[in-house]
Amino acid sequence: MSTEIPTNELSANNEITHESTLFAEPIFHIGDFTVTNALFTSWIVVFILITLAVVIKSKLKKVPRGIQNIFEIVIEGAESLCDQVTNSRAITNKAFPIVFTVFIIVLFNNWIGIFPLGGFGLVEMGEHGKMFIPLIRSGTADINGTLPLAIMSVIGANIFGIISIGLWKTINKYVNLSALGSIFTKIKKDPMILMTAPIMFAVGILELVGEFAKVASLSFRLFGNVFAGEVLLASMGAIMAYLLPTPFLLLEVMVGVIQAFIFAILTLVYYTISSTDHEEHDEAKDHGNKGELKEAH
Repeated sequence: MSTEIPTNELSANNEITHESTLFAEPIFHIGDFTVTNALFTSWIVVFILITLAVVIKSKLKKVPRGIQNIFEIVIEGAESLCDQVTNSRAITNKAFPIVFTVFIIVLFNNWIGIFPLGGFGLVEMGEHGKMFIPLIRSGTADINGTLPLAIMSVIGANIFGIISIGLWKTINKYVNLSALGSIFTKIKKDPMILMTAPIMFAVGILELVGEFAKVASLSFRLFGNVFAGEVLLASMGAIMAYLLPTPFLLLEVMVGVIQAFIFAILTLVYYTISSTDHEEHDEAKDHGNKGELKEAH
């Protein structure tokens, strides 16, 4: 006895579907290590950047020509922009290599997900039939891609602060033991220190909480914008392929640049703040105020 399967069920079983997911889809394994399409894309970006760096370095000349000339113009312009944030060429020279590298990595990851490479992928059987899993997905469209970048930026900024102003002053920004110690040394001259010192100590604790807020802000902003862009393009393509997604594709190209720029500039701001000695700034301000008072008298 044979059973006939309705043709509509056959077509449903043969239909290949794809859904945009918040999580990156696994595409292969290296031993027990799972490689997702977002991670694979990040590896491609790193490979491209290393190849470009090696090729450009091998063709460097004292008199720049062609692509070297273009890159030098871009780097000089980027350094000038960084100077406007740091107000110090010395800080710019130290932080620029990291900040510019972060910008390029984020930019390439933002762009590669909207290139016409989505047709390359795997077809696997899922609970609801055949599922298409693309090999290419923006590394920044996965929270596991943006979170390490944000952690690296915040921790790197604090390491930069330790190198610039010292370990004690960096720790003192968050656990302000100097403020509590000043109670015993300045209480005779300034009784108000009993009120201001605990407040300064509490502000330091808030600064520590703010470091975790920076990680959340950097990672979720970048992830949310890039992932939303991919979902938007997929939705427009489902309504009317080729024609309708085109203006949104151009918009996402600009969004990719803007998000990479914001991420890099915020990283530079964190580096600049970490390398600033607030105690010396406050002392200089106090001396300036005393000088103004003397001149007034």
